[in-house]
Amino acid sequence: MSRAERVDETHAPVPPFWSDPMFSDPEQPVVGISWEDATAYCKWLSQRTREKFRLPTEAEWERAARGGREGNLYPWGDEPPWERPYPGCDLKTGGPERVGINEPNDFGLYDMSEGVHEWCSDYYDPGYYRYSPERNPQGPSTGRRRASRGGSWRHRIKFSRCAARSSLPPPFRYADYGFRLAMSVSEQGL
Repeated sequence: MSRAERVDETHAPVPPFWSDPMFSDPEQPVVGISWEDATAYCKWLSQRTREKFRLPTEAEWERAARGGREGNLYPWGDEPPWERPYPGCDLKTGGPERVGINEPNDFGLYDMSEGVHEWCSDYYDPGYYRYSPERNPQGPSTGRRRASRGGSWRHRIKFSRCAARSSLPPPFRYADYGFRLAMSVSEQGL
């Protein structure tokens, strides 16, 4: 199903940067998505597939980004982004690079810190990890902003570390914000 067909089927508004040449390549991440848009898409996809899709928590996102490399700064290791051939920014258009141009991390995940900031399910609290549970923290129960993780083509280096955090109010739509899906699995059979 194409991006346009998904927009039609979900009855969602067309993302604000949809036809901008800097963001219109179907191999680029979709940008300009609010937290509300991302959660609505998760709900639509869950109903359509009968699977449970959602946004990852910050902790899930960071674990996935590290890909098993717990001591490294970036999903690919400790090599600074500016020394990599494709740091997430397309030098021709100035926008985000195509998805999957760099090699995957050790979990097989692409572009965890290179393309766009990715919305997480958590509310944002800058001091949360000082008092959070050590295992599987779920984020604060209330707040005004939603957390995001991952590097951005616009910021290039600043937010590329696996542990880097940022946030926005849920209705905001920026050209360097997108999302990544997580899927809840049943514990039966595990």
